Amino acid sequence: MTTLRFRVVEKAFQAKPHEVSIPSERPSDYFAKYVFNREKMFKYLPATVYARLIDVIDNGAPLDRHTADLVAEGMKRWAMSIGATHYTHWFQPLTEGTAEKHDAFIEHNGKGGVMEEFTGRLLVQQEPDASSFPNGGIRNTFEARGYSAWDPSSPVFVVDDTLCIPTVFIAYTGESLDYKAPLLKALRAVDKAAVEVCHFFDPDVKKVVAYLGWEQEYFLVDEGLYAARPDLLLTGRTLMGHEASKNQQLEDHYFGAIPTRVACFMKDLEIQALELGIPVKTRHNEVAPNQFELAPIYEECNLAVDHNMLIMSLMRKVARTHGFRVLLHEKPFKGVNGSGKHNNWSLGTDTGTLLMSPGKSPEENLRFITFIVNTLMAVYRHNGLLKASIMSATNAHRLGANEAPPAIISSFLGEQLTHVLEHIEENPDDYLLSVGGKHELKLGIPQIPELMIDNTDRNRTSPFAFTGNRFEFRAVGSEANCASAMIALNTAVAEQLTVFKHEVDELIAAGKPKVSALLHVIRKYIKECKPICFDGNGYSEEWKAEAARRGLDCETSVPVIFDQYLAPSSIRMFETMGVMTQKELEARNEVKWEMYTKKIQIEARVLGDLAMNHIVPVALDYQSRLIDSVYKLRGIYPEDKCRELSAQNLALIEEITSRVAYIKEHVDAMIEARKVANRLTEVREKAVAYHDIIAPKLEDIRYQIDKLELIVDDRLWTLPKYRELLFVR
Repeated sequence: MTTLRFRVVEKAFQAKPHEVSIPSERPSDYFAKYVFNREKMFKYLPATVYARLIDVIDNGAPLDRHTADLVAEGMKRWAMSIGATHYTHWFQPLTEGTAEKHDAFIEHNGKGGVMEEFTGRLLVQQEPDASSFPNGGIRNTFEARGYSAWDPSSPVFVVDDTLCIPTVFIAYTGESLDYKAPLLKALRAVDKAAVEVCHFFDPDVKKVVAYLGWEQEYFLVDEGLYAARPDLLLTGRTLMGHEASKNQQLEDHYFGAIPTRVACFMKDLEIQALELGIPVKTRHNEVAPNQFELAPIYEECNLAVDHNMLIMSLMRKVARTHGFRVLLHEKPFKGVNGSGKHNNWSLGTDTGTLLMSPGKSPEENLRFITFIVNTLMAVYRHNGLLKASIMSATNAHRLGANEAPPAIISSFLGEQLTHVLEHIEENPDDYLLSVGGKHELKLGIPQIPELMIDNTDRNRTSPFAFTGNRFEFRAVGSEANCASAMIALNTAVAEQLTVFKHEVDELIAAGKPKVSALLHVIRKYIKECKPICFDGNGYSEEWKAEAARRGLDCETSVPVIFDQYLAPSSIRMFETMGVMTQKELEARNEVKWEMYTKKIQIEARVLGDLAMNHIVPVALDYQSRLIDSVYKLRGIYPEDKCRELSAQNLALIEEITSRVAYIKEHVDAMIEARKVANRLTEVREKAVAYHDIIAPKLEDIRYQIDKLELIVDDRLWTLPKYRELLFVR
């Protein structure tokens, strides 16, 4: 018997690596080939226009229309020189993806023909339909006007035949409808607050930049197998499927040799990413079968976010040319590790100082301690909000599942830094400590050179771990827009640094020496933020109880976690820092609750359809064959012998009857529960109902389906199984 499943599995086995055209040049020669970077700006713009644009990018100077026209003309000439015929405003609406509408470089020439034209007006501003994107009620269907506006700090680039212009997206009434606008405001806020604190140590600092290095985890599956799984196609994850006999338990996939087909995909992806100016550097197998990771060199936060959104789109496109589909869902397969996107965050000055790195002198180490402790205070004061910034219907499957940080925000510091903070707490006027960098470790093996050991270990169970010169926000989900976490974190740090500066200034004004004033406030903060510091096992039940005792946010309901955005402390922080208004926060929460409901609703519909139209018919078909076999045995053997031979079949027949009845009953109950929930008018109330009542039913139904998969004839099972999905051929 040859079913569709067996045909697609056979085709997957026969798949061969796609040929990759590798450039003869070095990566440095074709890096940013399709990016209008400073080198291209200098070449295609008049000198005075180039200088004005650099002032806009570096210093936030206003951009006049005449300069914009000249910049647009230079952009057009460069873009057309590499084959571009269209342009688009590329923005990041609240869908977790990107959006674009392409227009050609043509206008009437007044003589019956057309000419290529691109003006500053078209570069700077466009008018997408604001009511068709998630907006939380800010725009009604009959109030469609919204604006996209050029972000000069993120360079334009060409994809295929289109010039892509990174933009913000706002409503006609001025509220932000995207991730970039509040991110830029958060980065401006942390820049301003950090510069003022830096002046305690170095008056020459004029700018502080937030840096981000993301680590993108993902799964690959054969395209044919993907198409044969409607749940993967429609929800991004398998809603059913018993785990394979072998998955990740031998730990042989992590850092293993990259399969040939996957290596070809990775090479192709890296080449195209480098041509778009994305500095991808690392690639490797991850823990689960078919799971991989890529990571770039760290960049300025806004640009890093744009590059991550771009590379997720690029991954999907390149994967299909190699016969794969990329899965960015945080938990596409039950029973194996899910995927995250660790956000490595730090701050640096225009004078070349990394504020999260220890120094060589007591004064430099005091600056280091100042920024570390203030970051810890920000995370402590807003730990619930930071959790809300990374929470989603999809990421909830991953967090706390012994593969990712728990859904309780805490910070790992390591033994040395913990000792330093304890020393300052106990000796408030003594900061002459050496906060060491790396130290040597001799193994006693002549052939092995001395190793340089970091000043902290790593704790994979910590959601927000200090890792030597940065904090690693490990809880961000693989398909999320990094901007969500970065908006919350940078705004929280900006607020905290502002408070710190005010408290220190008050003490100095009262006659306290500067160093003593700094240490006095730092010591107070060290004591106050202790509940957020935890270096132990974040997976343990003991930690959950301890975290609750410490007053940390331990909520697990996704819709309820979103409430943190509307907590008085969150509203005050965002409004005071000029990042988002209460109206914008309320609108975003409307979107979050609605998105959560829709995702669970889609999963419930897909599971119900698959259960009743795939699983139940297949199970009943197999049951019918078993019944037929029992009757045939009666025609051959005596009753006693027949009863003995039929016992196993009869047990299977009864088990199938029981499990099919359970599935039918609970699918009907799930449908009725959706009808009840859908009648609720409040979006939060509806999301809570979907979380509390409907989502658990998916797992109950899945359990029965997975048990049926184990007993139904493999030749009859229509859906590709885990053993076929999880291993690249």
